Amino acid sequence: MLTTDKNRMDEKIKAFSKFGALEGGGITRLSLSEPALQARAEFKRRAEDLGMTVESDDIGNIYATYAGAEDLPRIVMGSHLDSVRSGGNYDGIYGVLSSLEVAETVIRDGIKLRHPITVMVWTNEEGARFEPAMMSSGIVMKKWTKESMLKVKETGGTVTFGEALEASGWIGDESNRLNDKDYCAYFEPHIEQGPVLENEKLDIGVVQGVVGMINYDIILEGVSSHAGTTPQQYRKDALRAAAKVILDLWDKLGSLDKDLVFTTGEITCRPNVHTVVPNYVKFSLDSRHKDPDVIKRVVDIVKSLPSEVYGCKLSYEEHWGRSTINFNEQLLGFVENAAKGLGYSFKRMYSGAGHDAQYVSELLPSAMIFIPTKDGLSHTVVEYSSPEETQRGANVLLNALVEADKSL
Repeated sequence: MLTTDKNRMDEKIKAFSKFGALEGGGITRLSLSEPALQARAEFKRRAEDLGMTVESDDIGNIYATYAGAEDLPRIVMGSHLDSVRSGGNYDGIYGVLSSLEVAETVIRDGIKLRHPITVMVWTNEEGARFEPAMMSSGIVMKKWTKESMLKVKETGGTVTFGEALEASGWIGDESNRLNDKDYCAYFEPHIEQGPVLENEKLDIGVVQGVVGMINYDIILEGVSSHAGTTPQQYRKDALRAAAKVILDLWDKLGSLDKDLVFTTGEITCRPNVHTVVPNYVKFSLDSRHKDPDVIKRVVDIVKSLPSEVYGCKLSYEEHWGRSTINFNEQLLGFVENAAKGLGYSFKRMYSGAGHDAQYVSELLPSAMIFIPTKDGLSHTVVEYSSPEETQRGANVLLNALVEADKSL
């Protein structure tokens, strides 16, 4: 079995961690910000030093390609290099750098491949500066229009995505976009962002797909009154009502299926004054599971909520959702074979988080590779995977790539 270079892989991680570095560790590298542009320039320099041809498309996605022995469609691998605010040095960028390390191994070790290989960087995967997340893969897959996305303003600012893209110098030709004519397969390595692999002492996650999810806003409307002069029995307290609904939902959802996850992560309370009984509360419900029947049961529970709680009117709005997607079985087989051949422990698993691969899978055969995350923590400055773990993921990618090259 083939292997990448652990020290070289670790050097890449450390080098790119300087772009957007925070004093206490971690990074803030928002899409098309100066730190992100510095990282892009370094990626381009390294790829060209390896003899790769670097192109971009009309929305700033980057494609670094090394020619194969035959005139065949490219095998593409990669992820993103933008981060959330106060993020870590592995989410997204690991997929790019492990793919670049695989390309470097192929080139420096003289591994002969039939297909060209491409290392790809997606623009604005996180959506931390310009919403929504996975913006560019969504544009490519026509989830939303390029025109509407170019008008999106940065969170808390006035610059639009289109303006930032124009200023970046990375606008290329639309014909360079990922497509099913010039490409034949897509691999995306990633940190797990959860505790399963570490807790089960496994080396590799063979990612079978991305779970479906549903998002609701649930609203309680009461009446504001003075906190000191309104007896409890006369109150229509929207926050009290919301608290009851949240606890009831958790009890009901918790009994559906052990693999169902659900979160209330956002709450709006008005007037949000300590001397006033709240008259309005809106809270989010994010629920995820691979089985669409379980998601349907979540929807049924939401729709069965009472119209009134403690005298407060209850309503709900579906925010957005997605169906479960499953990755390509042939590519998953290549990943499994690579892990077995290398002697790594592994399991098939689903991703609870969204990734560009879920959109790409509608266009090309796709697969993802997970490596463990320390304590399951991600989107935080303490995010960490060891040099041994990052190399194992790159080794699996390399051998899966070689098998794909022979078989596709």
